[in-house]
Amino acid sequence: MSALLEVESVHKRFGGFAALSNVSLRVEAGERLGIIGPNGSGKTTLINCIAGALACDAGAVRFGGSDVTTLAAHQRARRGLARSFQIPRPFASMSVRENVAVPLEYVAARAGDAPKNAQQILDEVGLGDKADVPASALTQVDLRRLELARALAVRPRLLILDEVMAGLSTSEVDAILQLVMALNAQGMTVLMIEHIMYAIMRFSQRVICLDAGQIVAEGKPDAIAADAIVRKIYLGA
Repeated sequence: MSALLEVESVHKRFGGFAALSNVSLRVEAGERLGIIGPNGSGKTTLINCIAGALACDAGAVRFGGSDVTTLAAHQRARRGLARSFQIPRPFASMSVRENVAVPLEYVAARAGDAPKNAQQILDEVGLGDKADVPASALTQVDLRRLELARALAVRPRLLILDEVMAGLSTSEVDAILQLVMALNAQGMTVLMIEHIMYAIMRFSQRVICLDAGQIVAEGKPDAIAADAIVRKIYLGA
């Protein structure tokens, strides 16, 4: 049986710089996969190639058993592959509800569904009581929640989170972790990039470590934390 996501021998270069070299991975349906690595290791480039923001120079991306390598990002989103971004960029002059309604209008089954569905998603991520607040007035943690809500608007089969907890306090990280774990418990597959080690170790069933555009370690969280290569390149040991 095919995995939900299959990345096969993906390469990506920017001029003479090899951002990704022969990267392959599989994500099973319902899995929680963590990706770690130092700055510049290729993590976000990999996510961009998976989600369609960047074209692969070589290799293939398959989602749900279909080759999506040449599909645009919006076409992959319609198939149920959604991602968040490191830096939230909401429509600052619009309300929180309107920010979620924008992607919902794109995928809504019927005209007029977006406002109702937006409220449901906001309730789910803990922003229900701030639906009418301008996005520009949100705190950092609520901006992260809004970014998550906008990704959830397409009701993804695979949710990719790119440093969704960056800059948050320990209690705020715990709140986001609880939310993402609940989504996974409902059947959503989640791939998370994160620098906060305790968060990635608590979240992940399996962890992949990238360095210089290549996968250098893969395994369960405890094994990755003890891996000599990972400790040298990522933890500084």
